[in-house]
Amino acid sequence: MSINATTDVYSENGVAEGTENTPLLGNGPSQTRVRGASFVSSVFNLMNAIMGSGILGLAYVMANTGVVGFTILLTAVASLAGYSIHLLLKLCDQTGINSYEDLGEKALKKPGKVSVGIAIIIQNIGAMSSYLFILKSELPATISNFVSSDGPGNAWYEDGRLLLIIIAVCVVLPLAMLPKIGFLGYTSSLSFFFVLYFVVVVVIKKWSIPCPLPNNATCKITLPVLSLFLQISNSTDSDCTPKLFVISSKSAYAIPTMAFSFLCHTAILPIYCELDRPTKRRMQNVTNISISLSFLLYMISALFGYLTFYAHAESELLLGYSTYLPRDVLVMTVRFAILISVLLTVPLIHFPVSAPTRQNHRNKGKICATTLYFSPFAACMCWISRSRRHVKL
Repeated sequence: MSINATTDVYSENGVAEGTENTPLLGNGPSQTRVRGASFVSSVFNLMNAIMGSGILGLAYVMANTGVVGFTILLTAVASLAGYSIHLLLKLCDQTGINSYEDLGEKALKKPGKVSVGIAIIIQNIGAMSSYLFILKSELPATISNFVSSDGPGNAWYEDGRLLLIIIAVCVVLPLAMLPKIGFLGYTSSLSFFFVLYFVVVVVIKKWSIPCPLPNNATCKITLPVLSLFLQISNSTDSDCTPKLFVISSKSAYAIPTMAFSFLCHTAILPIYCELDRPTKRRMQNVTNISISLSFLLYMISALFGYLTFYAHAESELLLGYSTYLPRDVLVMTVRFAILISVLLTVPLIHFPVSAPTRQNHRNKGKICATTLYFSPFAACMCWISRSRRHVKL
């Protein structure tokens, strides 16, 4: 099955109206429609919308909630996400509306449409800003780990702002200007395999770090992590026993991370609108597969990350590996892979923001379209360039 959309034409006939196999976007019992994005492409896009850099903090969440507690929370959040998407598709089926703005207008007239549009813009620009900020903060150091420079002065790739401008103009902007979200199926599949690579490395490295660490363990560490190293080096066997339930003051920090672990709703309708043979059942299958695969990757990475560091798991999992396995090739490559995965998520997040402008300005000039597509990135980069905060990845 092709990942991307094709230009074949088909006719939707013979489907009983009102059933789960009836196209939600149909305007009549029979119509000719250009074939949209494939099922596989839609699954990759939705998984890319679900999974982000938050997967790095799930081992920390498990360390503060316990294995069973984490499993219950993750299952509850995944179930709520799946059910809320089911209700959304059911609402679209009953109203025949396929955009959030139109749903808001039907519910609350013009104020509802404006409110929904503003909410989507704020939420998605906030997500894009956080992802671009991570790239600005971490990409220079990650590239420097692969390049050994003996010359004096800073290299150009150590300038986070310059790298941010380059990747925004050369990578993010061209992908954001693609006319259909189905075209992002290629980049979403690449992002998925990068996350899969991260999970595989977490599983492999479970047996590379002993617990408890021997007191005479030799490890190249720096002063900022010396106290953490000594703390784990002096751990006892009891500290290396997984806990089923954990309740502490840090358990409250698990709620925000878990709440956003399956947040993908702004991308649901854009993905559905371009799905090949769009029906309620078909889109529900896309949702179920995407959430199930994301749940599996979340669970494996959190479990093996927790079984590696136990109660000493970092809020950013890769930081722990960098501490005890400095210059490890797998850790270095997986850090770079996660950054590329984050980069490839930005155009997908941008799509719901630009979707209304794509429809309203479909026949306008390319200069106007380019301005509309680039304006969210300009706003994000202006905010990022003034920020002095540093985020560890």
